[in-house]
This record gives sequence, structure tokens and C-alpha cells, in this order.
Amino acid sequence: MEPVAIVTSVMLLQYYVFGALVGRARGRFGIKAPATTGHPDFERCFRAHQNELEQLAITVPSMWLFGAYIHALAAAGIGLLYVVGRSLYFRGYVAEASGRGRGFMVGMLATTVLLFGGLIGAVISWL
Repeated sequence: MEPVAIVTSVMLLQYYVFGALVGRARGRFGIKAPATTGHPDFERCFRAHQNELEQLAITVPSMWLFGAYIHALAAAGIGLLYVVGRSLYFRGYVAEASGRGRGFMVGMLATTVLLFGGLIGAVISWL
């Protein structure tokens, strides 16, 4: 399960970096905490970061289930695909909200495979 733990750390590091980019955008556009609105460029950066948190809540446990019941190295590989997708999503969203689609699809595909793979693996193991 070490590959899954490493990719989990990469996912969390990515979230951390996205958070730092939100902080930088706050300073750049003069958005003082706790405000979350003001300049559209800041708002897109902020929303992209929040959306990442929403996806992590589904993806991280799904990856661990997939790793435990199907295959750890495959789970880690799919998890890295998620990381790539979320990077594309973040960059696309920050540039223009309509630019997030491709990254969203890549990340969602990875999450879906991990979620249903983990579920199916657990059901088969139980039976």
C-alpha cells in the first residue's frame, strides 16, 4: 500500500499548492480574509481550490479501497491520473471558467474507476 500512501501525499501536496495560489491571488487582487468574493480572477482561483477539496473527499478513500481490494499499484497509477486531471482543471478554471472541462473529465474518470473498483472489490471479497 506504499504506492497509495505516496500518491495520497502527492494529492495533498497538490491541494496545499492550490491553497498557496489562492493566498497569492488574495494579495494580488486585494481580497482581505474572510472575503471570498471581489475580483473574478480571485473567485475562479478560490472556487478551483474549494472544488479540489470536494473531490478529495471522494477520491482519497476510493483510492485506498481500490488499493486494498483490487491492486495497490493500479490504484496509485489511477490516482496519478487524477492528479494530472486536477492540475488541468485548476489551470483551466483559473484562466477561464469554461476551460475546466477537460481536466474535470480526466479527474472524474479516475475517481469513478477508483470508487466503483473499490466497491466491487469489497463486495467480491465479502461474498
